[in-house]
Amino acid sequence: MSGAGTPDFFYREAQRLGYVARSAFKLLQIQKKHKLIAPGSSVLDLGCAPGAWLQVACQSLGPLKNGGAVVGIDLKKVKVPPLYCDSRVQTVCADVMKLPKNQVRALSPRKGFSVVLSDMCPLVSGITTRDAALSAELGMQALGLAVGRAATAHLDEIRTDRLLNDSVCTADDNGILQPGGHLVIKLLESEDNKEFSRICKPLFRKASWLRPKATRSSSREIYLICQGLLS
Repeated sequence: MSGAGTPDFFYREAQRLGYVARSAFKLLQIQKKHKLIAPGSSVLDLGCAPGAWLQVACQSLGPLKNGGAVVGIDLKKVKVPPLYCDSRVQTVCADVMKLPKNQVRALSPRKGFSVVLSDMCPLVSGITTRDAALSAELGMQALGLAVGRAATAHLDEIRTDRLLNDSVCTADDNGILQPGGHLVIKLLESEDNKEFSRICKPLFRKASWLRPKATRSSSREIYLICQGLLS
């Protein structure tokens, strides 16, 4: 009952409650534990398809009168789910790996986001080391987008040729995450996870790992929760 695509408790609950995917419960647990999204937050959801995290993020903003915004970006064209989402949610079809920071920043009403969520995952090949490397590349892209050149300040001891690509080292020193903001990055379990911790801990007030209960037993997914970007 735990294999990929097999209906289980979280799948059935998603169907019952109107979430477009069981992955909603991953963000619900993250939100319940860490309370990253507050009323009025501006949230960026990287790899937003099929839209379950958009639903949870908008829910977490509270009533429409509270304000806030949710922007989802994905390689696929994603329709905003009608349930739990409102006019504060928009989606953009684009390749995050090629999207300049200034264009992403302009999507926020405040020229920056208070929460950046990355649920991006590579097309899994089944080759563990390859999949982990591709996951780390996506994770580093999310980190570089969020904090800018600050991500490179703690790379002395890690394999920069594998974790860091040219798009992180742009002329734009500043990331799109506001001071005090929060970042969530999905990764596949590998040795690179320790290196991500070494990068993030000096940049944030707190960095911790979480494997949500809704994660399938066969999955190697794990989330790095970074809270309170230091200015």
